[in-house]
Amino acid sequence: MASTPLPTAARYSNVAIALHWLLALMIVGSFGVGLYMAALNPSITKLKLYNWHKWAGVTILTLSALRLLWRLTHKPPADLPMPRWQAQAAHVTHGMLYLMFFVVPLVGWAYSSAAGFPVVWFGVLPLPDFVPVDKALAEAIKPWHGRCAWLLAVLVLAHIGAALKHHFIDRDSLLQRMRPGKPMLAGNGPDPQALPGKP
Repeated sequence: MASTPLPTAARYSNVAIALHWLLALMIVGSFGVGLYMAALNPSITKLKLYNWHKWAGVTILTLSALRLLWRLTHKPPADLPMPRWQAQAAHVTHGMLYLMFFVVPLVGWAYSSAAGFPVVWFGVLPLPDFVPVDKALAEAIKPWHGRCAWLLAVLVLAHIGAALKHHFIDRDSLLQRMRPGKPMLAGNGPDPQALPGKP
């Protein structure tokens, strides 16, 4: 069966696609830099990376707010036919991802403020302290930033794994609905009406 373009309603909007991939790149990059800089000895390079990491966190927070606003004001495509438990798991995972998009940078901002290191976005825009300077509070907050970041990493890996499963095993159009640049194509996947467990 030849591939045919998916209807517009079956794919995400260009704005949603752009925000999705931009956030994905920012989160992966920030996580990698966070792991690398934490292992460095005190140096100018480490200080520069910490500043970059904080700038990235504020940018992720801003993009997350824009993405949530767009999601709330623009209806996403309907779920593809799949077992009910898979649809519910996908919705829970998406909800937790959105939550952690905000929690991780906010906890990092709180730690930086409590430690007495104000955030100056891109070295130009000073941001208000999220919490008062308090070294004991900073030490209490610090491990939670890392724990939340690892939880976000696990959720991202689960999200990627589910997308690859749909693409290579289910052979449906779920992954293609978020592909940037070219029209979505309906491939040669199974007949949705024949999927086992379809509610």
